[in-house]
Amino acid sequence: MQLKIVAIICWLAFITGCQSSTTVKKDKDDSLDYYPPTPAALSKQEFRHYYNELNDFFDTTLLNTGFNGSILIAKEGAIIYEKIIGKRDLRKSDSLTESTTLHIASTSKTFTAIAILQLVQKGLLSLQDTVTKFFPKFPYQGVTIKMLLNHRSGLPNYLYFMSNNKWGTDEKGKWNHQFATNQDVLQMMIDKKPDPIAKPDNKFNYCNTNYLMLALIIEKITSTPFPEYMEQKIFKPLQMDHTYIFTLKDTATATPSFTTSGTYWNFDFLDATYGDKNVYTTPRDLLKWDQALYTNQLLDQPLLDSAFKGYSFEKDGIHNYGLGWRLQLLPNGKKIVYHFGKWHGSNAAFARLIDEKATIIIIGNRFNHKIYDAAHLCYDIFGPYLQRKIHSDDESENTDQKQKLEMKQRSSKKTKN
Repeated sequence: MQLKIVAIICWLAFITGCQSSTTVKKDKDDSLDYYPPTPAALSKQEFRHYYNELNDFFDTTLLNTGFNGSILIAKEGAIIYEKIIGKRDLRKSDSLTESTTLHIASTSKTFTAIAILQLVQKGLLSLQDTVTKFFPKFPYQGVTIKMLLNHRSGLPNYLYFMSNNKWGTDEKGKWNHQFATNQDVLQMMIDKKPDPIAKPDNKFNYCNTNYLMLALIIEKITSTPFPEYMEQKIFKPLQMDHTYIFTLKDTATATPSFTTSGTYWNFDFLDATYGDKNVYTTPRDLLKWDQALYTNQLLDQPLLDSAFKGYSFEKDGIHNYGLGWRLQLLPNGKKIVYHFGKWHGSNAAFARLIDEKATIIIIGNRFNHKIYDAAHLCYDIFGPYLQRKIHSDDESENTDQKQKLEMKQRSSKKTKN
């Protein structure tokens, strides 16, 4: 009798095991071992479609290129794909996490622009105000706030004139002080009057000086240091708890960056300037930023819409610039609102596909130009954005010139040593 009972139990266990195996195999797609939970904002079918497409895309592109950083792709504010790979410091064993702050370089300009437009909305300044209204000794006449925002000021780029061996440097061609500030740059322009690139509003010319000056104007109007102002008016209200403006007090704690080969990229004399760069943040905080831009929390709609409108049409083509945002205006009517960035070994891609409410965020702290390519190509997963037919690199004015300058400086140091 006992033998029969044991046999029955074994038989039942065998049948149950087979059924369980069959169920797992049949319902594999429902297992959280294969998919993260479906966000409430998306249907299961929609989520799985995008998740599979993105997973396959990144596995076969960016993740095969030595990428060290964080990726976040969202739709309707819901995260569909998130990948965090590598180390915070390549010289150590500390892994990147979702709360690791990374330098987003020129993507920082989006914050500076919105902060300026908020002051416009409050009536504290006008887009037609000239820089000389706030800084009477500023030597370039006719440059307005709007021209700073849309890069039509014609101002010289401080990355280059601050590195000029005959200005503000000692006999060895080095800056006289350890770090240059925004005020130092302004004073250099007042004292030395470096040649402008063009007449005001004559043409588009991407220039970091524009946003450095916008940060100074914010400080002038509000009587508040720019890092503190941004914390009070933007980061804290949006609960961007892992976002800040880098200042010299952060040199010991800021996430370091590295060259493609993994060499540590040390701070240099231009690391203390802000407005054009120096926002440290996380992909999840950037998603909060993205979502706030779909509301009237930051700006009234007409003023917000003006930021996403093109202002430079001297040349034919799809590329344009708004008020703090790069744009692709495609022949099929699609518009991409985005801003990429590069500084030292950090590079970032932040793009907003307004029609689909999709958000693409990629940030790395080991220089990898494929970050930009991956971001562009990723758009086509969500709609007909024609990126596989576009081969121009609209970051060349921002990244390649900086890269050449930085590599020249690094080579010079090696030669002297």
